[in-house]
Amino acid sequence: MRFNRMLLSATLVLVALVLQVSVLARLHLPGAVPDLVLLTVLALAMVYGHVSGALIGFGAGLLADLVPPADHAAGRYALVLCVIGYLAGLVKPENGQLKSATGPMAVVVAAAVGATLLYASVGALVGDTAARHVGLGSLLFTAALYDLLLAPFVVPGLMALARRSETNPLGDTNTSAKTADVSAGWLSSGTGLRIGSQRGGLRVKAAKARVARAGRIKGVKRL
Repeated sequence: MRFNRMLLSATLVLVALVLQVSVLARLHLPGAVPDLVLLTVLALAMVYGHVSGALIGFGAGLLADLVPPADHAAGRYALVLCVIGYLAGLVKPENGQLKSATGPMAVVVAAAVGATLLYASVGALVGDTAARHVGLGSLLFTAALYDLLLAPFVVPGLMALARRSETNPLGDTNTSAKTADVSAGWLSSGTGLRIGSQRGGLRVKAAKARVARAGRIKGVKRL
């Protein structure tokens, strides 16, 4: 991953995690908690691709596993977001831009449902039956609903920010190339000092001078 990707991803994940823990989790909404971290991973994965999406998802999930008030085994949510980030990155278009909002919204719903099912499945494997007491159907419905309502305010902005961070280095390179071209043009034509032409002109002048000198010498001898 590039440095600008790592820096932007780490910053966005930290901000999303702080908002989720300090604001969204304290709303005490029925069912699931709106997953701002999941939406952040989805937005970055749909711009950076499946490899970066998996790495970002793993880091974000591991951080969520360690930040209080986490009450589950460390690495559980990291596995979930790693898989979700990888799958979301597979739908990344070639230019990193989606033509309509239908695709991202479908990805959000599928990711919310898939993350809840995968989280519950991993919990069942390690003996955590909390999802059974809450009700898996209620968790699936509320997770998809909350994330879908929150996605239009989060995903497009984060995707645009990620695309801008990707295009800035290229823009700087193009600007440098243009500056170099302008500098080369200024040196070669703007000042009127063309090195190649100047050397050729000096050679022609030197040859003419030698011919004229030889003519004068011959003229003296004739006299």
